[in-house]
Amino acid sequence: MQSSPGCLLVAGLGYSGTAVAREAAAAGWRVTGTARDPARARPPPGVAVLRFEAAGEALAAATHLLVTAAPGEAGDPVLAAHAAAIRAAPALRWIGYLSTTGVYGDRGGAWVDEATAPAPGQERSRRRLEAEQQWAALAEARPVDIFRTAGIYGPGRSSLDDLRAGTARRTLRPGHVFGRIHRDDIALAVLAAMRRHRPAGLRVLHLADDEPAESAAVVEEAARLLGLAPPPAISYDQALPAMSPMARSFWSENRRVANAATKAALGIVWRYPTYREGLRAILAEERAAR
Repeated sequence: MQSSPGCLLVAGLGYSGTAVAREAAAAGWRVTGTARDPARARPPPGVAVLRFEAAGEALAAATHLLVTAAPGEAGDPVLAAHAAAIRAAPALRWIGYLSTTGVYGDRGGAWVDEATAPAPGQERSRRRLEAEQQWAALAEARPVDIFRTAGIYGPGRSSLDDLRAGTARRTLRPGHVFGRIHRDDIALAVLAAMRRHRPAGLRVLHLADDEPAESAAVVEEAARLLGLAPPPAISYDQALPAMSPMARSFWSENRRVANAATKAALGIVWRYPTYREGLRAILAEERAAR
């Protein structure tokens, strides 16, 4: 059953949260987002902004809550600040939490689906799983959707930008793939989940496109679209010594993320089923803006 537009609170107007807020406002939802410094925030049209610490009043009116803030060493910041207000929110009928497919750890290139048990290998992924479990504890009273996202890209955050900045690397490691999701497909999935009424309980959804791909292939496609020569190829073993600790952690894990159950549950198909469509759309959006 479809729910009519309600009042959405986005806890964290970052890259993905802003995309969801924009799409929700355009669809008729009343949208408020939080920011650490509202004076520096750039909300989409029709989206109100308030300081994160002052979200209690917005929670009292919210019908839907989307949490995008990452956990720290002390745990989930939204629950740390607002757990009592969330539990007491009289109109709240849905909670969504943006997590990461990193909770699955390294699978040696094997597939994981929505029913696969997490096995995080990185400390930041263990913190994400702990935050998921904190939010899952609220699912007795309301529906809670855990969105496990693959690598997020979109306008301003893609291989197109890396190539222009001269920072793109074409690292070759045959058989090692990454999952991706376009920012606007995150918004698509979240809006679809919010619109569908369901009873209290926990649900895991995968926000990953249809084609896990090697990093070098994405860089090569971006270079082709820009009419540039791709960066020189370098093997993973050659690249490893110069990698940052964060880059090493990403390259240390290899998995393919299935999404069929998620798309069926939400009744959607991706706008950008692979990086090819996504990169083309980013370039078209840039050219239209100019």
